[in-house]
Amino acid sequence: QVQLVESGGGSVQAGGSLKLSCAASTYTYSQYCMGWFRQAPGKEREGVAIIDKNGGTAYADSVKGRFTISQDNAKNTLYLQMNSLKPEDTAMYYCAAAPLIRCYSGSWSLPEGWNYWGQGTQVTVSS
Repeated sequence: QVQLVESGGGSVQAGGSLKLSCAASTYTYSQYCMGWFRQAPGKEREGVAIIDKNGGTAYADSVKGRFTISQDNAKNTLYLQMNSLKPEDTAMYYCAAAPLIRCYSGSWSLPEGWNYWGQGTQVTVSS
């Protein structure tokens, strides 16, 4: 069982930056694909970024060049650095973990197949 706890959300103006953190209860990064998802009101949950045990990453087209996913294995912590934020980035952001093979799936951005979820942290971007 893996417990995930997100932090770092908040309110920011368009063009600003935030860094989200996700603390895991156990050592996850050699065994799991780790990812960030988001869900805006009235919309489906969508994948934002993933990272595998070797540091390989993938991003949703909507955040490429603006967001960076990283992990600190010594601290069992996953991060999401978000720059050049836009109002359309407003959502609840969730940390998730899945079997490592999920990182190599073409459907990684879908919430199905992700076994563990955090409680979420709200990000609000005003124009």
